[in-house]
Amino acid sequence: MKFLLSLFIATALAAGAVSAAHAADTDSWVVRFGAHTINPQSDNGHLAGMKASIDSDTKPTASLEYLFAPSWGVEVLAALPFKHEIKLDGQKVASTKQLPPVLGVNYHFMPDAQVSPFVGAGINYTRFFSTKGEGLLQGAKVKIDNSWGAAAHAGVDVKLSERWLLTADVRWIGIKGDVHVDGANVGTAKVNPWVYGLSFGYRF
Repeated sequence: MKFLLSLFIATALAAGAVSAAHAADTDSWVVRFGAHTINPQSDNGHLAGMKASIDSDTKPTASLEYLFAPSWGVEVLAALPFKHEIKLDGQKVASTKQLPPVLGVNYHFMPDAQVSPFVGAGINYTRFFSTKGEGLLQGAKVKIDNSWGAAAHAGVDVKLSERWLLTADVRWIGIKGDVHVDGANVGTAKVNPWVYGLSFGYRF
């Protein structure tokens, strides 16, 4: 993780240098608004010896990308909080909310084409909050540790006009956190979701 952090600090510094060199350039920013569905992996691990499952959720999202070269961009993804139910052996035991912002670098294969595929990689920090026991754990104090993880990104931009575009993308995000019930560690929740999204973008 230290290597990834160092890589992104270096990338950000490089982007700043290129930005200064091309300060007069226009159309270097792309803002996107849309929605994404977080679909946790099928095997979410075991908590207190029982099989855990975490449901999916869909929320509005926004991203901002700075193109520091024709094919290269630095992007930040944000969203409204996602909410998930947690079950153990099929029985609901808790619910939680999480914010999973992602900072990444994208490579656009054909930046000037009508249809331009891209791939990317980045880092994610997920903050879990408003976690509470329900069902079997009603009244219990439940806490999930925040998470750092890698992220992968792929998608396609479709130009609708000179400035407007439609983006379809998919991400994989490494998310997992230790779960505590009344202060006791009962295991690790492995979310590691695939994230599917559709958004409209504006280049300026």
